[in-house]
Amino acid sequence: MNRTCCFAAPKSMKRFVYRVFGLLFLSLFVYSPLRAIVRIPGFLSDNMVLQRDLPIHIRGWADAGESVTLSFNGQKVKGRADKKGEWKIVLDPMTFGGPYEMKIKGKNNEIFLKNILLGDVWICSGQSNMEFTLAGTKNGKEEIEQSQYPQIRLFNVTKGISHKPESELPGGSWTECNPSTSGNFSAVGYFFGRELFRKTGIPIGLINSSWGGTDIEPWISGGTMINLPEYTEAMKTLNSEEFGQKLAQRNQSEALFRKAMENDPGMTGKWYEPSPDLSGWKQTKTISTIERLEKTAMDGIFWFCKEIELPEGFENQSAKLSLGPIDDNDITFINGQKIGSTDGYSIPRVYEIQPGILHAGKNKIIIQVTDASGNGGITGMPGQIFLETGGNRIPLSNDWYYKVSVNSKEFNMIDIGPNAYPSLLYNAMIHPLTGTGIKGVIWYQGENNAAMAKRYRLLFTHFIQDWRQQWGLGDIPFIWAQLANFMAPSEQPDQSQWAELREAQSMALSLPNTAQAVLTDIGEANDIHPKNKQDVGLRMALGAIHLSYGGNVVYSGPVYKSMKVEGNRIILTFDPAGSGLVAKDKYGYLKGFAIAGEDHRFVWAQARIEGNQIIVHSDKVVNPISVRYAWANNPDEANLYNQEGFPASPFRTDDWPGITK
Repeated sequence: MNRTCCFAAPKSMKRFVYRVFGLLFLSLFVYSPLRAIVRIPGFLSDNMVLQRDLPIHIRGWADAGESVTLSFNGQKVKGRADKKGEWKIVLDPMTFGGPYEMKIKGKNNEIFLKNILLGDVWICSGQSNMEFTLAGTKNGKEEIEQSQYPQIRLFNVTKGISHKPESELPGGSWTECNPSTSGNFSAVGYFFGRELFRKTGIPIGLINSSWGGTDIEPWISGGTMINLPEYTEAMKTLNSEEFGQKLAQRNQSEALFRKAMENDPGMTGKWYEPSPDLSGWKQTKTISTIERLEKTAMDGIFWFCKEIELPEGFENQSAKLSLGPIDDNDITFINGQKIGSTDGYSIPRVYEIQPGILHAGKNKIIIQVTDASGNGGITGMPGQIFLETGGNRIPLSNDWYYKVSVNSKEFNMIDIGPNAYPSLLYNAMIHPLTGTGIKGVIWYQGENNAAMAKRYRLLFTHFIQDWRQQWGLGDIPFIWAQLANFMAPSEQPDQSQWAELREAQSMALSLPNTAQAVLTDIGEANDIHPKNKQDVGLRMALGAIHLSYGGNVVYSGPVYKSMKVEGNRIILTFDPAGSGLVAKDKYGYLKGFAIAGEDHRFVWAQARIEGNQIIVHSDKVVNPISVRYAWANNPDEANLYNQEGFPASPFRTDDWPGITK
C-alpha cells in the first residue's frame, strides 16, 4: 500500500513560487509602518527661535532622492535628499516676529512645528559659572517668580562627548521662559537675554551648552587642535578606531546608567514612606558626601534618613528645614510627604514645612540625592543643617542612615571625562549647532586653565577664531566674562595665576567684534561660584548692545592704555574711561596699585586721579619702571571705576615672566 505521495516540483514551478513570495515580501515592505520618514534634528522643535535677517538653514534626513517641501511664514521651498539621505533647505532672511508654524512634508509623513519666533539666537557656553542655574543666584526665588518672558526661549544642551563631529545633539528641547522653566537654566544666560529683550524688544533664543569643570581644549574643533603641536599626539589618539570603540563602550554604559537613574529603585520601592525598612541601611555619625561615607568614588542615587523625636504640640506648627547645599539634586520628604526639591549642587536647601506634617514622637526626614558627576551628598556645614520651629533650632547634622540606590560602579563605567582629549565637547555639544544662524556667543570659562595662562593666550584666540570659522558668519560678536575675584586676598603684592589668566583673556580683545565683562568686584573669597550673576549678565548684555545693536552705551570700565615715568612717579593713561575715573571709596583713596623698580619687587603704592590719568608712586621705589593693578587672585581692595560704575580691568605695564605655563 502506498501510504505517502511525494514528488519533486519542476524548476519552472519553483521559480514561480519564489517570484510570488518575493512580490508578497516586497509589498509587505512597501506598506510597512517601518518605512523611512522625513526627520529633523532635535534642536529644531516647537518653541524655537530662528535667527532673523539671515538665510535660514533647515536640514534633516529622508530616503535618498526623496522630495521634501518646507512651508514657513509665507515661504514654500522644495529640496531633495542626496545619496546619503541628507537634505537641506534654505529660506530667505526674515525680520523678527512670530509666533509662526512650520510644516515639513515628505512622501510618507509631515512634521508640524509651532510657536516659533524669529529673533536673535545666542550661544551661552563655558564651565560651571555659565552652567550655574538661576535657582542658585542671589534672590534666586524672586528672580524665578518674575521670569515670565514668553518672547525669550531657552534650550539646555544635554551633556555628551564624542570623538567625531556629530550631526545631532545629545539631547535638549526649546521651552518658553517662565517660572516653571527658568530655574534650571544658566543664570548668566538668562540675565543676559533678559537685558537684551528689555532693551530691544527683539525675541531672544538662548542655547546653553556648558559643562562644569571643563578646560578650553575640548571646546575647540579637531581641525584647529590638530595643527597645534602640543596636541598632535592627543588628536591622533582621539581619531583612532580603537578610541572610537572605547568611547562607544563608554557611552553605552553611560546610557544604561542614566536609564537606571530614571528608574530609581528607591523611588519605585517607596523608600520615602514614613516607616521605611532601615535594616539594609548603613549608619553614619556625621552626614557627608557618599564618597567619604563609602570611601570610594561613585555617582548615582543615594538616600539619607534622619529620625528625630519631637514633643507634644508639633501637629499644628509650621517649621523650616535647612539642609545646606546638596550635590547635585534632591527630593526631600518628611513623614512620607514631599516638602521640596532643588536642582543645583551649590544651592542651600531651605524648605518650609506646613502645619500637620510634623507630629509628636518619631519623625523621619528622608532625602533622595541624585549625583550625575563628581562628589555627591549633603555637603553643608553642620551649622546649616537644622530644623527650626517656634524659635527653637534642632541640630540635624549627626546620626543619619544612608543607602545606595543606583551605583555607577555596577555599570562598568569607562572613565573618559570631558577633559580627557581635545574637541570632545565641541564634537558633541557644539558642532551640531554650527549649521544654524546665530547672533553671537557669550562665554564664561577659564578657572580650569588658570595654571596655564601663558598657553591660554594662544588657545583662547584660536578658540574664538575657530567658532567663527565653523559658523561661517564672519566675525560674529564674542563676549566673555573675565575671571571674578576668588580665594583669600594677598597681604603683599605677589604673583598670581588668576591675574595672568585674566590678562590672557584681555589679550583677545585685539580680535574684532569682541567685548569683556570685568568681574573683579562681584566674586566671593570662599566660593568659586559667586551668586551675583545679575551683574555678569548685565555687563555682557551691554557689550552685546554696543557690538550688535548700535547702542551708544558705556559697557566697560577703564582700560589701561599707556604709561610714562617722571622721576619717582609713573603716570598711567586709560581709554576708554567713560565719563571719568573715580575711586570707589568714601574718602577718595585709590587702592590695588603696586609699583616696582629694577629689582622687580613690587610694593603697595599710593595713587591719585588727575583727569584721565592716574599718578602712582611709593617712597620705597626711587626709580620705578612698572605698575600693576588688581594683580592678585582676589584683588578685593581694587577700587578704580568709571562714573558709570564699571570696574577697571586688571593690568600690568611689564611683561616679566609669570608663574604659569
